[in-house]
Amino acid sequence: LLQLNPNVSVFQRKYVNEVKKCEEMERILGYLVQEIKKAGISLPEGDVAPPAPLMKHILEIQEQLQKLETELREVTKNKGKLRKNLLELTEYKCMLKVTQSIVRKTPEYESHLHANYEEFPSVENEPLVDYNCMHRLSARLGFISGLVHRSKIEAFEKTLWRVCKGYPFLTYAELDEALEDPDTGETTKWVAFLVSYWGEQLGQKVKKICDCYHCHVYPYPNNTEERRAVVEGLNVRIQDLTTVLNKTEEYLQQVLCKASESIYTWVIQVKKMKAIYHVLNLCSFDVTKKCLIAEVWCPVADLQGLRQALEEGSRKSGATIPSCMETIRTTQPPPTLIRTNKFTSGFQNIVDAYGVGSYGEVNPALYTIITFPFFFAVMFGDLGHGLLMFLFALLAVLYENHPRLKRSQNEIMKMLFEGRYVILLMGLFSIYTGLIYNDCFSKSINIFGSGWNVSAMFEQVWRIEDLKSHRFLALDPNISGVYNGAYPFGIDPIWNLASNRLTFLNSFKMKMSVIFGVAHMTFGVVLGLFNHLHFKKMYNIYLVFIPELLFMMSIFGYLVFMIFFKWLAYSAEDSTSAPSILIQFINMFLFPGGGETPALYPGQVALQQFLLSVAFLCVPVMLLGKPLYLYWLHSGGRGIRMCRSGYRPIRKESEEELSVLTCPDVEEGSSHADSGPREGDAEELNFADVFMNQAIHTIEYCLGCVSNTASYLRLWALSLAHAQLSEVLWQMVMRVGLRVDTTYGVFLLVPLLAFFAVLTVSILLVMEGLSAFLHAIRLHWVEFQNKFYSGAGYKFTPFSFRHISLHFNKDDV
Repeated sequence: LLQLNPNVSVFQRKYVNEVKKCEEMERILGYLVQEIKKAGISLPEGDVAPPAPLMKHILEIQEQLQKLETELREVTKNKGKLRKNLLELTEYKCMLKVTQSIVRKTPEYESHLHANYEEFPSVENEPLVDYNCMHRLSARLGFISGLVHRSKIEAFEKTLWRVCKGYPFLTYAELDEALEDPDTGETTKWVAFLVSYWGEQLGQKVKKICDCYHCHVYPYPNNTEERRAVVEGLNVRIQDLTTVLNKTEEYLQQVLCKASESIYTWVIQVKKMKAIYHVLNLCSFDVTKKCLIAEVWCPVADLQGLRQALEEGSRKSGATIPSCMETIRTTQPPPTLIRTNKFTSGFQNIVDAYGVGSYGEVNPALYTIITFPFFFAVMFGDLGHGLLMFLFALLAVLYENHPRLKRSQNEIMKMLFEGRYVILLMGLFSIYTGLIYNDCFSKSINIFGSGWNVSAMFEQVWRIEDLKSHRFLALDPNISGVYNGAYPFGIDPIWNLASNRLTFLNSFKMKMSVIFGVAHMTFGVVLGLFNHLHFKKMYNIYLVFIPELLFMMSIFGYLVFMIFFKWLAYSAEDSTSAPSILIQFINMFLFPGGGETPALYPGQVALQQFLLSVAFLCVPVMLLGKPLYLYWLHSGGRGIRMCRSGYRPIRKESEEELSVLTCPDVEEGSSHADSGPREGDAEELNFADVFMNQAIHTIEYCLGCVSNTASYLRLWALSLAHAQLSEVLWQMVMRVGLRVDTTYGVFLLVPLLAFFAVLTVSILLVMEGLSAFLHAIRLHWVEFQNKFYSGAGYKFTPFSFRHISLHFNKDDV
């Protein structure tokens, strides 16, 4: 219910240490979640969040987490050491096995003449010394054995040969199986090697080379008995370590399973406590530093609930002094609270993306619920495409409580799911406009039967010779039996076969776009009247609203009037003599007007001159009316108005008297709901700034009426583009189907046609749907909302646990 004032000094924040404790617990919980996931244990989640714990329970949770972390780190550390020892013993055992097979090979003598022709002669074929020879040379013969990565064996061999000048003997063989590296934990292919050398100095060089290549060096037995004893000892130690390691892993699994049962509750409780301490840090202290004072915004409708919450909190905490609440007055503008539900939240987000409304300002989201999907549907009108979009949104609505949809972390899926009701209405309105356009996947549907009859033309006018000599023939509605009346709903399906189909649809949709645009903008201007009445700025009604409305209706309202008048005044019989509306509208601005162009009705020229004069007179009123009135009000009108209200001017002998004189509450009609500084209330009026702002507003409005009306023609353009693109893609699918039918037969035709149909429809739904969506947003933001909506406020963001995520995400690890 509450939104606190964040302007609190850092030195007043008492709960900084508590926040640090919560952050420390969050770190421990992140470590626990990571270990639980690493162990393959599922993390339990719930849809109901546990309550925030009391202070004493927080200390218990902190103690449990610290104890659990210490135990886990110790067990994990011991487990790592045991596993590393086990891997080292396993490597040692495998190395002894491989080197034993190397030593037992029968030595073969090969000539060293081959080495004279190679820079780095291979030592793989060097004669090996058997055990008897080694025994005789034991006084000065040494061995180094170990493992090296397979990728490093060639470089290791060449370095050993070059540094030691070919004196040591290197023999190696690859292990049959890959082993895990004790240092990195990665599974790698290893090569076991045995280096024999003479002398301590040469042995030191060999050891340094082994360290350079990160070889795992192990001691080499001197004789067969020692080798056998070492292998037996390794087997025993490996078996013991395996047993201990299994017991350690079982114990670690038990600890993690037990921790996973409470991890969800701990995570949510720590998040709540951290949020509570963060809010408490925004509070200030009284003089005695024993009482917290919080200045908050609260909706008037929730004041009673706030009092009950404070009483309940005092009772549960056992406080000896109950919490109290007082209402204070402030000059700061309040935040804006718009209560929404799951249906209206999507439309409110569209409006808030333009700007959050000022406190008390008219909210356009209520009207956007209807106008936004309707304008989208005008551009996207197709019965088939709208039905698919409607079904997709309907599924999202029916399964809106599904946990998978709620927990989805995909940004695109989250956006579509949150706007499911917006998409639902867009699909529903698209079905309606598709029926109006009689367009379903770029094809017309003949439901009620066409109102045109072609056979009547053959009976009365056309002959067989006409069909041979003319490529196109026109139906004449004036001939009896050709035109039997309008199609009951939407456009007659026969227009889909006509050669002048685009000419007819362009005329219809262009005029429809102008009508919708002028009505939409006029409605926006009328909504500005309610803002002026709410903020009690009556001068804006006479000096801004009325001139704007007259200017709009005198020019563009008259254009809409001419469109309807021509539709009603002319029929098929005299349609050829009907004047062009575009020419009539252009002649309206050419005094004395008219010329040789026939008029739509008697007295047209006089009426147009009168309307144009009214429009021109509204411009100086909008430009100069408000600045001059504010200047007069600041110069002398204030004193006159105060005297009329029963007040007398007093001597300004002190700053206090001056402040009382200029207090906004003294003025007639002042209200606390009028947020922000009121125009004319300042001690000094900067007339140049006021005039410049009004001049910019006037120029923007007058030019905007022209440009915005033309901008609504995008309704016609995108509707035409959508229909034409859909038809082109449909023809492409049919051509592919014919080619497949003639090449591969009918058995491959059906699946390929289905595939291409689904592909083209998906492209159209995504591409054209996104385009129409963006253009509908532009029409509401630029053409509609700028007539009355400033969007200069800030959102009411109260403290609430509902903003805390109830699911584990990447931030928890």
